[in-house]
Amino acid sequence: MRIGVLASPDSWYLRDLRRAACERHAIGMLEFPRIVATAGMGWPARDGTPSSEPCGDWGQFDAIMVRTMPPGSLEQVVFRMDALARYEAAGGLVVNRPRAIEAAVDKYLTSSLLAAAGLDTPRTVVCQHPEDAMEAFALLGGDVVVKPLFGSEGRGITRLSDPDLALRAFKMLSQLGAVLYLQEFVPHNGFDMRLLVLGDETYGMRRHNPLDWRTNVSRGATGVRFEPDDRLVELARRAAHAVGAWIAGIDLLPARDGRLLTLEVNAVPGWKALSQATGIDIADRVLRFVEARV
Repeated sequence: MRIGVLASPDSWYLRDLRRAACERHAIGMLEFPRIVATAGMGWPARDGTPSSEPCGDWGQFDAIMVRTMPPGSLEQVVFRMDALARYEAAGGLVVNRPRAIEAAVDKYLTSSLLAAAGLDTPRTVVCQHPEDAMEAFALLGGDVVVKPLFGSEGRGITRLSDPDLALRAFKMLSQLGAVLYLQEFVPHNGFDMRLLVLGDETYGMRRHNPLDWRTNVSRGATGVRFEPDDRLVELARRAAHAVGAWIAGIDLLPARDGRLLTLEVNAVPGWKALSQATGIDIADRVLRFVEARV
């Protein structure tokens, strides 16, 4: 197969997919800022060959994989997702599907879909005004985690438990035009579980961080392989299904009060730490999944 991967030039995942593909498949790099889409006409690929595809360069590929979601203006982000959707509507295979990426990249939408699916999630309030945020701060027990609506790997996440600092933070974020996304802080035992759903397969890693309440590997946590039981596998698959993702990273948090919370769904999940922890060639499994979808 020929697979186009939307990634940055220095992406570890692009290199890992090329390693796993070996001579079996051709992996080409695509960049979000270079997307050109058309309506009512084709666009020639960069090698000059004519194309009737909405995005000329993409017509040469059997599938497009999304391995990054770079920042951009509202117009740029909407256009990029529109282009992926048009490519899919024209018969192309996108992994994950554009609707799944749109749902998972938006923390509020993800939380809503998880709750609607009957999954236990942290209590969450999303608002825009500092006064509403302070009311939510009190409602959530005066100890909250503030997250950017878009973001991953623990970037931009802050824990607030002082009312004065909380008000200052909410005012600053509001002035910057941010949406105020607040979740209750959930006491835990210093670890969570990252499950990778890959079609009908599920792989597990327990993440420990003795130095920080955030358990992201990018924040210093270490990953250890574990075999998820049937209950965990079912929860992870329900979470992936809630956003419509074929491949998804699901974060599950065992709380000290006995709850098992589904924190988030990542539709562009990393697998570097998971591969190291499990010894499994995840990139090869991803390519075999794409083969089956094609």
